[in-house]
Amino acid sequence: MRVVIAPDSFKGTLGAAAAAAALAEGWRSVRPADEVLPMPMADGGEGTLEALAVPGAQRIPVRVPGPDDRAVDAVVLLLPDGTGVVELASTSGITLLDPLRPWRAHTRGFGAAIRAVLDAGATALLLTIGGSASTDGGAGALRELGARFLDVGGGDVPDGAAGLLLLEAVDLAALRPIPRGGARVVTDVTSPLLGPEGAAAVFGPQKGAKEADVPELERGLARLAARLPGDPTAPGAGAAGGTGFGLLAWGAELVPGAAAVAAAAGLPRAVDGADLVITGEGRFDAQTARGKVPETVRALAGAVPTALVAGSIEVEPVGYVAALSLTALVGREAAFADPAAALRSAGVALASRFPPPAAQRAARASF
Repeated sequence: MRVVIAPDSFKGTLGAAAAAAALAEGWRSVRPADEVLPMPMADGGEGTLEALAVPGAQRIPVRVPGPDDRAVDAVVLLLPDGTGVVELASTSGITLLDPLRPWRAHTRGFGAAIRAVLDAGATALLLTIGGSASTDGGAGALRELGARFLDVGGGDVPDGAAGLLLLEAVDLAALRPIPRGGARVVTDVTSPLLGPEGAAAVFGPQKGAKEADVPELERGLARLAARLPGDPTAPGAGAAGGTGFGLLAWGAELVPGAAAVAAAAGLPRAVDGADLVITGEGRFDAQTARGKVPETVRALAGAVPTALVAGSIEVEPVGYVAALSLTALVGREAAFADPAAALRSAGVALASRFPPPAAQRAARASF
């Protein structure tokens, strides 16, 4: 058989690459002659860079200002087709902060990393914006790309959400242009910039904002929206503390996360001619159908049978030829204590239940 293994990370326990490797190891222990292709996936958040490290991709180390100004060492990718990949989580992400800084955290490091991959020759961009630490509307990133954000006296406003409250004008004269191949922004968030479903109201508290801070964060983002081109009501404009809007104003395009990552990683080509696709994530629930990795992979697989492996399965999976819950397979305690071993067991279980490809194709043709 030709088997493609394309899971998301099992968040809190194992990254996507390690999860794919463990499933592959379990499968091969039963069927060593099969062709097994691990292809870790992601939806635009943390771990996306790892999923896109395809053969031939150039890893470029960068040192950029983190969301609290401390230097952060990160990596950007230059894919073989000239696409530069930059992950916000690794440059301006919330995991880089302790404590949180709802007013002062910024996205300058993200912009500096974008500048670095453009300087390295990127002719297109794929920007993943999950895991943001700030509510600065992407102003920090645009500043690193040449924009100026000015107060009433013509001076530069401070970084972060606090600076937006002082914003009077934006100077885009020196803003670096979008590369000729365009810029796609990967996100699974559909929130607008403003309002009860927007960046401040929904995500501000996750970034340390108190209840009384939210209206002021909203006011700052509204000042930014009034001074930049772009549609603040666009789905995804509120992603990453409004960074989606800032990138829209630059001329970028917002695209669904998992589908864009799958395309960039070459998953559609990989599943062509496969006998089985295996996907998974830590928790398969009602949110999965809203563009998360397993459902995206299953849709891309088309007529190719797709199996699901999840840490836990909270809703009935539809359209999968098999569905394994690690907690049901090995027990919750064992699944958390050694998730790689649990996934190897899942690989063994799946490999043991599928017939040889000739029989499988005959059965498929009889439907």
